Amino acid sequence: MLIKVNEVTLFYQKYGSGNPLIMLHGNGETHEIFNRSISLLQEYFTVYAIDFRDHGNSSKVSELHYEDHAKDIYEFINQLNIKNPVYYGFSDGGIVGLMLASEYPNLFSKLIVSGPNINPKGLRICSRLMMKLMYIINKSQKVKMMLQEPNISLSDLSKIKVPTYITGGSFDVITKKHLYLIHENVKNSILKIFKYHTHTNYIVDSEIIGKYIIEVCK
Repeated sequence: MLIKVNEVTLFYQKYGSGNPLIMLHGNGETHEIFNRSISLLQEYFTVYAIDFRDHGNSSKVSELHYEDHAKDIYEFINQLNIKNPVYYGFSDGGIVGLMLASEYPNLFSKLIVSGPNINPKGLRICSRLMMKLMYIINKSQKVKMMLQEPNISLSDLSKIKVPTYITGGSFDVITKKHLYLIHENVKNSILKIFKYHTHTNYIVDSEIIGKYIIEVCK
């Protein structure tokens, strides 16, 4: 399905029935990374799985910024009149979730974010160096955004009032120190570290995160 927001067209798929659940993927991915989890989640939720702008079947753009992603998703929710959805975001999707929950404290019923960072320094040094090399080679706007953004302050995090669940892998590209920093500054939050997992492997083509979402939303 297609929807026009903020002068771009977003592609999304809708599955199942029940309370609304919005799912947003990470950088360079599409909603399809959640297919295995959606097969479980659609029994409990009406799932809206969205492709960010310049990803998947959504509109291509010349520049990318997290703020534009956040505006797109806010408009998506308003246009479809989705009331108090659960929000799940992975990586870039998690960043956008933190931004929206900070700016609109009553928008979500629950916020679940996996592997988010509030600034580029939250990434391990080796990951940042690799990204810099990638950008030198391909000048990708997706990589440029990760190198320069986000810039979410601790004051922004303190504005989040909704019950929040933060996850990471024990071998995540986001440092544990950074995940704990987010957890400590979001008052009503729980942090779960998935042992022996990376940034992606408990989420991409996995049922693990779907089971976790069901568990925390019971």
